[in-house]
Amino acid sequence: MKLNEIKDNRGANHVRKRLGRGIGSGLGKTSGKGHKGQKARTGVAVRGFEGGQMPIYRRLPKRGFTNIFRKDFRVVNLDRLQAAVDAKRLDAGKTVDAAAMAAAGLIKTAGDGVRLLGRGALSIGLTIEVVGASKAAVAAVEKAGGKVIVTAPPSPPAAEGAGA
Repeated sequence: MKLNEIKDNRGANHVRKRLGRGIGSGLGKTSGKGHKGQKARTGVAVRGFEGGQMPIYRRLPKRGFTNIFRKDFRVVNLDRLQAAVDAKRLDAGKTVDAAAMAAAGLIKTAGDGVRLLGRGALSIGLTIEVVGASKAAVAAVEKAGGKVIVTAPPSPPAAEGAGA
């Protein structure tokens, strides 16, 4: 290969449409926007507009709400823990906590803590430190010769000026 033979892959460069540059360009005069009307103008916001008919988001009833204080737990199942131990990403001799799980790639971030669920089985005794665990998960870990330490979830920082 020589320097004068190098060229971009097909489709790597996209030629910008030059609007309003004469009738011969095919995109002159109205620049591909048709004639007049709201959509030919600048600042169009037609999302959700149904031509004067009552929009669907107003016709349908609203229910429920989003709890802004909801805890966001990361979920880890026993089968994924076992796979990480088998792949030597987790050290079975040490306590397995959120930091160790993140280092092993089981979770990305700790969030409000890790919750252990009982899908799968463990063949090795692990000491697991989590914020929450299902009864089935605790039973399976203890059956394999390990133990589950359930800690309190991290409390949110106190609001400024509270109690004053």
